[in-house]
Amino acid sequence: MNIIAVPTIQETISKIFMTESENLNQYDGLEKFFETETQLIYEIHHLEKEKAKETLRALIDMISLHAGKDTIRAIRNYYIVLSSVMARKLFEMRVPPKKAFAFNNACIELVDNRMNDSEFLYVADELIEFFISVISERKQPSFGHQTVNKVVMFINDEVERDLSVEDVAKHFHISTSHLSRIFREHAGITLVEYLNVRRVEESQHYLRHSDKGISEISKQFHFCNQSYFTRIFKKYTTVTPKQFRDSQHIPYFRYTLPNAK
Repeated sequence: MNIIAVPTIQETISKIFMTESENLNQYDGLEKFFETETQLIYEIHHLEKEKAKETLRALIDMISLHAGKDTIRAIRNYYIVLSSVMARKLFEMRVPPKKAFAFNNACIELVDNRMNDSEFLYVADELIEFFISVISERKQPSFGHQTVNKVVMFINDEVERDLSVEDVAKHFHISTSHLSRIFREHAGITLVEYLNVRRVEESQHYLRHSDKGISEISKQFHFCNQSYFTRIFKKYTTVTPKQFRDSQHIPYFRYTLPNAK
């Protein structure tokens, strides 16, 4: 009886690797790929949104040059790989592991739900928006009071918790009156306002990239009801949650603390 030898996984991968290495010899400029990707990560880390969008498009052009008819599949795979790279960067920036995993899963879900032949460039822009949004949360604030800096980072990490001023004060073992005073003095807005700002910022991603109802998103971010959520959302973004969800061209709202150095 003849026994047919089945290649091992390692043998299969090695064969594909050698074949791909031979095929790639015919393409010029691919040596710049990882250099360009390093540039992209630098731009994201430094919140250079428009430059990052341009750099990602340059990477997409390089991928398309090689992939040919499989361009959309190749770009989809690269988006997922890039999301994993950024999740690792977030972890290195001391983002809680749970949030880094959630970030990666959210990116994959975006690619799965929105990626098609006509919207792959739109997805690229949305990923950059999301990357920079999350990275910006990890930028250490530089207020003159270390407790205020720690409070900002704490809220950024726990934005989906039902936090009150009392909860935050208890976490840092200080009185609510003292916390409220130093936060407004150094950050330029009240702690309640900052909690609402961060909830509005985070809710935008669920409005645009999930099937959750507006009422459900309102509850997720602990607004007392949908009407109040709509009022606060419009206060900062100038549009309602429904208008933001229905129009992909409305830009994301980003808040800059007025007294940040």
